[in-house]
Amino acid sequence: MKNPRSYRADASYEWKAVTLLALGFGLVSIDRFMIMPLFPVMMKDLNLNYQDLGLITGILAVTWGISSLFMGKLSDRFGHRAIIVPAVILFSLLAGFSGLATGLLSLMLIRAVIGAAEGAYTPASIVATLDASKPSRHGLNLGIQQAAMPLFGLALAPILVTQLLHVVAWHWVFALVMIPGLIVGFLLHKVLRNTDPNAAAEHTTTHDATSHRWTDVFKSRNVPLNILGMMCWLTVLVVLGAFLPNYLLDYMGLSLEQMGYVLSAIGFGGAAGTILLPCLSDRIGRKPVMVLSVIGGVASLYLLINTGADTTRLFIFLFLTVFFDFGLICLTVGPSTTESVPARLMSTASGFVVGIGEIFGGGIAPSLAGYVAHSHGIQYTLLLAIGAMAAGLLITLSIKETAPVRIASILKTT
Repeated sequence: MKNPRSYRADASYEWKAVTLLALGFGLVSIDRFMIMPLFPVMMKDLNLNYQDLGLITGILAVTWGISSLFMGKLSDRFGHRAIIVPAVILFSLLAGFSGLATGLLSLMLIRAVIGAAEGAYTPASIVATLDASKPSRHGLNLGIQQAAMPLFGLALAPILVTQLLHVVAWHWVFALVMIPGLIVGFLLHKVLRNTDPNAAAEHTTTHDATSHRWTDVFKSRNVPLNILGMMCWLTVLVVLGAFLPNYLLDYMGLSLEQMGYVLSAIGFGGAAGTILLPCLSDRIGRKPVMVLSVIGGVASLYLLINTGADTTRLFIFLFLTVFFDFGLICLTVGPSTTESVPARLMSTASGFVVGIGEIFGGGIAPSLAGYVAHSHGIQYTLLLAIGAMAAGLLITLSIKETAPVRIASILKTT
């Protein structure tokens, strides 16, 4: 077992790696979600409708999911560094090209390739964060890394984008994200390193560094259960992220600035939940935190649906909804999955959870929500979100505990 001195010696690398991987995840979020507050303006220029929004959102999620399925396995084989650095450079370049789209087909093509690059980054970066971390800080560090997604893409981006639209056209807003992405890609190339499988085994409950077939990931019941859970949590996130801007503008009658204020709750609530809930799970266990988060998420969504055009109340209930949802996403793709499998399957397992969850929750769900919004009214899309969250309760009640503190406690009592 790795001794405390070696962990102290690696502390500098731990925080450098976690910081850069968090910045990379923040850029992933900006690339993915900045289109949401831009869409009401883009609809007019490109002659798009609500159903097109579902297709644009869905195609990125589907290619993201397919890429995660395959790239997680390649990351386990060749090392996460070989996947992460090219992925960051590619999705940063392509984000700028989104501003060159002239219609639905060209926009879908660009977003599809972005999804593939970001899908490659996700499972590899999750395992890279865990590999760089002391086991007792798995939840905290992964929370910090993934908190950059809501903070950058869902809290700061809506405010920044809506303000930039007063100064420049939407095409140029896309172009602005390219330069920081290239800088982060260069720094990751200089700093990030691969971890030896024997050292990586200390980050799992199996302590197994031997080679396995990829199908062995399903020997852990947490993997199929977390795939189902990820479908639920992403359905909530993508439906809210994709359709709430138009819901607030067209159905609730808010102004563009009021919409930006309310939507910022997604980022701030998501960032808080992504840090605090996984950190809490380091202390009391993954399972109890996930069960309580589902219950809190259902209650918050119910209050959100039944709130009128009161921006303060909308902000509060949206904050609470994504607080719980992002905490669930972080725990599901991270420690609840990766701690339950052998070291050489960590990226593969995370890739399956992210990939299949994205294909359904991020791909099929927004297309279905787009149809509902177009045919019946955008307000009914929120019912899909609350149904998905409620369905996750049985899943969280069935997962196996993986938190080191809880495992140690169980071993002491047996």
